[in-house]
Amino acid sequence: MRQPPKILARHLVARSRLFRVEEVELEFANGARRRYERIPGGRDSVLIVPLLDPDTLLLIREYGAGSERYELGFPKGVVEPDEEPLAAANRELQEEIGYGAGRLRIIARLSLVPGYIQHRSLIVLAQDLYPSRLPGDEPEPIEVVPWCLSELGALLQREDFDEARAIAALFLTQRLLAEERG
Repeated sequence: MRQPPKILARHLVARSRLFRVEEVELEFANGARRRYERIPGGRDSVLIVPLLDPDTLLLIREYGAGSERYELGFPKGVVEPDEEPLAAANRELQEEIGYGAGRLRIIARLSLVPGYIQHRSLIVLAQDLYPSRLPGDEPEPIEVVPWCLSELGALLQREDFDEARAIAALFLTQRLLAEERG
């Protein structure tokens, strides 16, 4: 296995309310030096796949400022300091779709853009849902959209369902459920 490059220097080059951008000067084992920009640290996030019943996913439709349109996807959010990831997932479910989960499990850890971003997104499967609502921080009510697992092909063809994490979560969930059915 290769030895990671040596960090020669780090400099903060930009900061916003949400992000810090750091320039990192690296020296590789072969002597090559490069400067990279990255978003260091940060908190992990959760993306939750809620199963209302064995054949029904609950999706959400909310505005994405980055895409400038309403997107169809899964509930998601940041793991707060000192909060366990599964507790964060259950909180986000209650805030965004009005359900809690009797059973939650992390099924994958995904890096988003490892060349630039350090944190990971945890994919959480939520089952045994029960009605429970917590106040959230969304600027408008989030639309909840039930979707049959048997209609995944149609979901993947929609222009408003294109977030890579959501698509990966969908396939990981489908594979897990198939394995559990035997």
